[in-house]
Amino acid sequence: MRSVHPDHAFIENTVIHKGRYINDSDLEEHKKVACIGTLVVEQLFAKDEDPLGKYIKVNGIAFLVVGVFEDEEGDYENRMVYLPITTAQKAFNGQGRIRQILLTTGDATVEESNEIVDDITTMLANRHNFDKNDSKALSIWNNYEEYKKVIGMMGNIRMFIWFIGIGTIMAGIVGVSNIMMIVVKERTKEIGVRKALGATPASIVSLIIQESVFITAVAGYLGLVAGVGLLELVSTFVPKSDFFDHPEVNLGVAISATVVLVVSGAIAGLIPARRAAKINPVVALRDE
Repeated sequence: MRSVHPDHAFIENTVIHKGRYINDSDLEEHKKVACIGTLVVEQLFAKDEDPLGKYIKVNGIAFLVVGVFEDEEGDYENRMVYLPITTAQKAFNGQGRIRQILLTTGDATVEESNEIVDDITTMLANRHNFDKNDSKALSIWNNYEEYKKVIGMMGNIRMFIWFIGIGTIMAGIVGVSNIMMIVVKERTKEIGVRKALGATPASIVSLIIQESVFITAVAGYLGLVAGVGLLELVSTFVPKSDFFDHPEVNLGVAISATVVLVVSGAIAGLIPARRAAKINPVVALRDE
């Protein structure tokens, strides 16, 4: 339950699904009306039942449902019941108290927003006789500051993932390179026959690099498919969250992975390919 002012709809970007929102008349006349979220409708009413004009009880007090709202940002607000703030203060013995004030600075810059916050803090401190720096007297939640913290945290996580990814790719390059070295060693006679029949060093290098790219690409895509499958499996067990909703692999990530796999495969096969190109056909044909 949340006691609100009509302007709350603008701040929360609330979309009215049915009926209307709380208005000034509700505040002035202390009307016992409510605007409820779509999830509240699903919990309290039948599937095809119209909630408008029906009564719901909040702490034992009946309120008339005048509207149904939907918040596209997530399910948290959709579980809310909005009441006129003046009605709630009177019905629940609020005695004119206000727990929080929400405001938006519109198109103001960061500096202008900080000045507005400072002005409001100073005004409230002077009016209610407290130190404006006392966080226990007045707690301020700045969405922009929190946004910067989240962006910074996500940047650190992204750097960590890049570090792990680069390390994994390097380990893969070394592994594939070792495999191709063994392949070249086992196919020494075949390479000698090819060179004896006229194969150029460039064609031998191309052959080994192509095989290296193929091995890297197949292994990489198997890992990508396994990762997507694991992501889908985890999403079925993890409770739905506003922060992690419908996890998926971005197309850009998949394309980038393809490019990285091709380049990594080429790098992994470069040294074995050069070694294969230097094989002496006569020595190779004698190889057992």
